[in-house]
This record gives sequence, structure tokens and C-alpha cells, in this order.
Amino acid sequence: MKFNTELLHSGFESDKATGATLTPIYQVSAFAHESPEVLEKIFNNKTPGFAYSRISNPTVDSFERRIASLERGIGAVACSSGMAAVTMSLLNILQSGDEVIAGAGLFGGTIDLFGDLQAFGITTHFVDHVCTDEIEPLITEKTKAIFAELIGNPALDIVDIKNVAALAHRHGIPLIIDSTTATPCLIHPIKYGADIVVHSSSKYINGSGDAISGVIIDSGNFKWDTDRYKGFEEYKKLGKFAYLAKLRNGMWRNVGCCLAPMNAFLNAIGLETMGLRVERLCENALQLAQFLDTYEGIEVNYPALPKSPYYSLAQQLLGGKGGAILTIRAGSKDRAFKLMNNLKIPLIATNIGDVRTLVIHPASTIYVHSSEEKKVNAGVYNDTIRISVGIEDIDDLKEDFSQAIDKLKEE
Repeated sequence: MKFNTELLHSGFESDKATGATLTPIYQVSAFAHESPEVLEKIFNNKTPGFAYSRISNPTVDSFERRIASLERGIGAVACSSGMAAVTMSLLNILQSGDEVIAGAGLFGGTIDLFGDLQAFGITTHFVDHVCTDEIEPLITEKTKAIFAELIGNPALDIVDIKNVAALAHRHGIPLIIDSTTATPCLIHPIKYGADIVVHSSSKYINGSGDAISGVIIDSGNFKWDTDRYKGFEEYKKLGKFAYLAKLRNGMWRNVGCCLAPMNAFLNAIGLETMGLRVERLCENALQLAQFLDTYEGIEVNYPALPKSPYYSLAQQLLGGKGGAILTIRAGSKDRAFKLMNNLKIPLIATNIGDVRTLVIHPASTIYVHSSEEKKVNAGVYNDTIRISVGIEDIDDLKEDFSQAIDKLKEE
């Protein structure tokens, strides 16, 4: 099946009980069974079934299966948010004394999370560029994970995933890739060597900005050394399913960051049109970036522009597309605010992946807790505006940004 057909049919069948073409919303807390013997088997993973929605739910299970199939993984675990998915993907393998190597150009919330992990004895080393030359000198016996966003948000740097994965595996380290901004429409990170893939499915998978959610997909390819990853000892017998089994039976279940059935349903609806939306979003983003790049005093950052240092990787890995986010620098914070206030179509909101164009000033919002050094490393300056491009008619977006910039000149 090609991509848009796969979105509708891969890993999914109509509801067997009723024939419903979408898995219904099982909005219940618990599931009753005919005997205590059956419930005992479900709790002990000896028979399939549902007991409590914090642990598993049919609506959520259906969404997980579809995402796992789409990303070429062996299974997926859905979470209450993208940040919960990032957190659980890491804490499933880390313990006090461990170290992580991560890209500096991460989403502000993820950077804050790595700061929080310091209180638990987990140290993160940031690299300016997620490449082998910068990563390898930082690898030690304590390094237990390499983490990166495939397309940095908002730095818009692209990871040379194949070479970074090869380096990680030579040292027996898993590569965890946050592919939220790349989306499965542009790339399947597992194909290039990623071991764990994370999505904030609130974004492009959902597509309408109506449900917070996250999902973790396991490739099943990483061989967990139980001497190095001691928590995997009791799951070793499960082979390639060890990571997922440990996650479901441990940290994820006990923290309670489960996805609500209603949100899983909304994500499933959004998933089916993701291919069409992302195609339009990427087209709009490229055209808007090219248009804004003609304005003097406006500095544009977008990976699919030939001037971007990541242009060749966008061609190689992403089919020439650069995703649906671009950033511009307006010259000062005051000019950035004025430009945003002059816009009529985009909404000023802290989200990406919506069908509507959204703008935000990252330095004063999502990076407000970051140091100046971390802001710069993430491509965030006082005059930076992040634009999450929507599906509006591109001529309308061009006209709106044009009048907003022209007003700046008048002032």
C-alpha cells in the first residue's frame, strides 16, 4: 500500500463487534470479566484483554497499533502528552548515574525536562550539532541514550540519522528520535537506524489542535545488554519485546500517564488525513519561506531553502521537503512583536501542526526558562518568530505577511 492508503487501512480493521468503520470510544474506567480466573490471567499477561483504562483500553490500543504499523515498529505505547512520551521513553532505560547525549536545538520543554532529570542523578550533555564528530568525544561507559529531534524545533537542524545511529550502535547505545516535526509522511526513522521513535501526536498526527497526546514506538531492533541496562534482566526472555514489556509493566503504568480514550479517537481521525495535510503544509511552508526571503531585514530559516546548511539532508532524507515550520528574525524583539500584532490570519498560540497558521515569540514563551546560551543553541533569539504554517491558501498568507512587514517599514 502507498502512504495515504496505508493511513486508512494498515494495522486497522473495522470494529468486529459492530462493524463500525472507526474503533468506538470506550469511555470507561474498568472492564468486567466472567470470572476472577480470567482477570488474573489478564493481569499476569497470560491472556489478552482489558482490565483498567490506565493500563489498556480498546480505543487506545487501536490507535497504538495503527501508529506502530505506520512507523514500521513492533509496537507502540500511547501517552497523555508528547512530553510524557519523551519522559517515559528515557526513564524506561535510565537510572541515577546515567548520562544522555542530546541535541541542543530541542523544544524548550524537552530542554527543561533534561534539567529536571539532574535532580535524579541523570546528566545530559548537549551538542550543538547532532553529528558523529560532536557526539563521539562525549560517549562514556555512563552514556545510556542518544536523543535528538529529527528536525529541531525551532532550530530546524536535521539529524544525519543513518551515521548517528551507526555510531550509537557501535557503542551499544540506543538512538531515540523525536520525529514529531518530520512526521511519518516524510521519513520512517526506524528505516535509518533509530531504535525508539517518539511523537507528540498532538501535532501533525492529530492535525486539528483538539487533543493532547504522545506515542512511543519501539523498533524491536536494539539488543539490550542486561549488564549495562540492569532493569531489563527480568524482560530478557521476551527478546525484541523487552523494551515495550518493561515500559508497560513499569514506569509508564505506575506513573499513570495514559492516553484518554476520547483523545485516542480524535487522533485516529486526524491520522487518516495526515498525508494530505502534511503535503499541503510543506508546500505552503516552502512557498512562504521563499517569499519572506525576498524581504530585506527579514532573515529566514527553513531547511528546504538552498541557503540552509541542512538543505542536502532535506533532499536525501525528507524527499526535498523541509517540514511545516520556519523561523524568521525581525531585527529586534520590538519589531518581532509589532510584526506579529500586524498579522491578521495567523493565531498567536503555542502549538504546531494545526491546520491554521500559528506564530509565537519563542524567547519570551516556550524558552522563558532557558539560559541565553541554551536559547542561542536552540536557534532562539530575541527577534525570532516561529511560524507553524497551516493549510490556508498560500496567496492569502503571502498577502498577510506582506502587509505586516510593510507596516513595520512605515513605522
